Amino acid sequence: MNDSPLTALVLAGSREGAADPMAVAAGLSHKALIPIAGKAMILHVLEALRATPSIGRIVVCIENPSILSGILPDGIETMQAAQGPSASVLAAIRTYGTPLLVTTADNPLLKPAWVDAFLDDAGTADVAVGVATEEAVRRDVPKTARTFIRLSDLVFSGCNLFLFRTPVSIGVAQLWQRIEKERKKPLRMGWLLGPSILLRFLTKQLDTTALLRRIKKLTGAQGKFVSLPNGLAAVDVDKPADLELVSHIMDENA
Repeated sequence: MNDSPLTALVLAGSREGAADPMAVAAGLSHKALIPIAGKAMILHVLEALRATPSIGRIVVCIENPSILSGILPDGIETMQAAQGPSASVLAAIRTYGTPLLVTTADNPLLKPAWVDAFLDDAGTADVAVGVATEEAVRRDVPKTARTFIRLSDLVFSGCNLFLFRTPVSIGVAQLWQRIEKERKKPLRMGWLLGPSILLRFLTKQLDTTALLRRIKKLTGAQGKFVSLPNGLAAVDVDKPADLELVSHIMDENA
């Protein structure tokens, strides 16, 4: 990717302002503050982004930025979270423009090399999503329990890496917001993409080409799935077992 430098947005808020169970268990306000390998989880993410040459500005999105006072390194900006991740991304696009790289504070294994590979492979797509194939995840981190999305030509787990490369990609963020509102109703979420897409998914006949074609029709944006070479890229910290796994991996690599 030649668009440089770009802005990186780190989503660190709690969904709908509700306290995360892991944060509550740790006696903290946000999961991003849980210590791993001697420092707050979010600092591992920020270190990886700061070591990525193509990234110029880094913005952390959280409900109350003062929570991070004295924690964030110099030069890291903050913005107030909106109602949900998609709304926060929309606000960031409107404030900072594109290209905008988006990741999350619970992605502490993130490596600059993964970010570079993701940005390079995104090519000319308007929007790109980082994924790790089931094969890569089971090869590189066999003990993890990941959720896999099964398309007819690609079985993958998300890597919490998104690139909104061009202005037209805002349409994808707007579609994401509509889908996010129905996140507790999977069939209704699928219906927003269209009944034919839902039917093909349910019958295991949906492939990436058809899905991306439909997204382009709905949003005007050309999308791309970018497969990252290391299955560890799919490991974030959603539950205590993830925290234990990530801590173990970091201790081994220390």
